[in-house]
Amino acid sequence: MLQIFNKKKFLVDNLEGFIDIHNHILPGIDDGAKTVENSLELIKTFTEIGCSKFIATPHIMHNYYPNDIVSITKAYDILKNAITMSELQNVDLSAAAEHMIDSNFEDILEQNQVMPLAKTYILIEMSYLQPSINFEIAVQKIASNRLFPILAHPERYVFLHNRIKKYRKYKDKGILFQLNLLSLTDFYGKEVQKTAHKLLEEGLIDFIASDVHNMNQLNTIKSMRLSNKTLNLIMPIINKTIINFS
Repeated sequence: MLQIFNKKKFLVDNLEGFIDIHNHILPGIDDGAKTVENSLELIKTFTEIGCSKFIATPHIMHNYYPNDIVSITKAYDILKNAITMSELQNVDLSAAAEHMIDSNFEDILEQNQVMPLAKTYILIEMSYLQPSINFEIAVQKIASNRLFPILAHPERYVFLHNRIKKYRKYKDKGILFQLNLLSLTDFYGKEVQKTAHKLLEEGLIDFIASDVHNMNQLNTIKSMRLSNKTLNLIMPIINKTIINFS
């Protein structure tokens, strides 16, 4: 009887119509897809599980992935053309970016060189090991530019683990949280998984996305099984993500 109540379900059976707002499917531009063929394989596999709308978000990271509107648009155009030439149908692709809050971020924000999601949101990140020195100032400047900051994968920042009050302070400053699907498993480690579930239970997550870089990650998502409790927590977030980015 206990096995019946603990039976887990495949996540992918609940992703029909999902809109992926954070991924690295543009080819040859960061640590995600390396080639157009890699990109098409990722997109094809996504469509097989019911997801055909994507906001591609390559890194803009000074000294590591110094992308800008020009380089991202070029990669986007290449992939868009490849999709048109392939057998893939009804794929909706747009481009934004995942912005590292570093010494260069405030300059590109002031120069209007950031790449928002759906015109009003901006996806941001920090180092996993320590907060950006200018993080709170950057968040204030984002708000002054009439953009809503979305912090990518808050569950993965080691310096925030077991600090639920700090997460709440970020929320009080108007920062939205985007959870990675893979964080619901131990893919990134047990502590990340624990933190992900804690943030869900505390009602602190606003959006959810794949953050997929390669087929290994996507195949892991395809095989994910979740409890009814976890599914009940994430389904409203999946729906909210779809509604906000349709």
